[in-house]
Amino acid sequence: MSPSPPPLLLIEGLVKHFRGLRAVDGVSFRVEAGEIVALIGPNGAGKTTVFNMIAGVFEPDGGRVELEGRSLIGLRPDQVCRAGVGRTFQLVKPFGNLSVEENVVVGALRWTHEITKARAQAREVLDLLGLADKRRQPARSLTLPDRKCLEVARALATKPKLLLLDEVMAGLRPAETDRMVETFRRLNRETGLTIVLIEHVMRAVMALSQRVVVINSGQPVCEGTPEEVVRDPRVLDCYLGEEPL
Repeated sequence: MSPSPPPLLLIEGLVKHFRGLRAVDGVSFRVEAGEIVALIGPNGAGKTTVFNMIAGVFEPDGGRVELEGRSLIGLRPDQVCRAGVGRTFQLVKPFGNLSVEENVVVGALRWTHEITKARAQAREVLDLLGLADKRRQPARSLTLPDRKCLEVARALATKPKLLLLDEVMAGLRPAETDRMVETFRRLNRETGLTIVLIEHVMRAVMALSQRVVVINSGQPVCEGTPEEVVRDPRVLDCYLGEEPL
């Protein structure tokens, strides 16, 4: 019997210190191709630090980070992006003086040097995210919900195998959240895009994720389906007891 293929993303025993503070301490999880997995926990739990180690911003002090069996440790963020990892950031900072379309073209230039192809990809992504009619506007003129969509568009334009979403639904109204959730569902269903999201909006976590990983103070708490996790006393104690469901 041939060995089973590695997961798309493997995180094993991840550790990161900052001046004696153990920000991440033994976090492990795996994500299969085509899954949507949420990483949740209270503020300061270490979630974004995990993303930064996946994306090459920080090098782990211990543990493994692998994409399709290949280690990402030691790669620069641009090399991780070329390997197939796209990501968004909590603080959205588009190139304000460039147009909305030009911002997305920058992402598409990750995989092509032909501006015509990059522009076509940018327009396709902007249409998907409902920004096509604003493509000529300067990015600085967008509202917060539209800047969030632009942040996602730039990441999608890189044609990632794995998309890391860092609180892209924070600050959105419920109807805006629902539209974003449906967009990610459709991407996952139609293209097989694998998604790992950090999110405090439990409405989105429950509707979108197939599996949830919970961490607190840098350490793993539990893992399971959304329904299992919201009933776990450890999660209620450290996080959901203060969060509206």
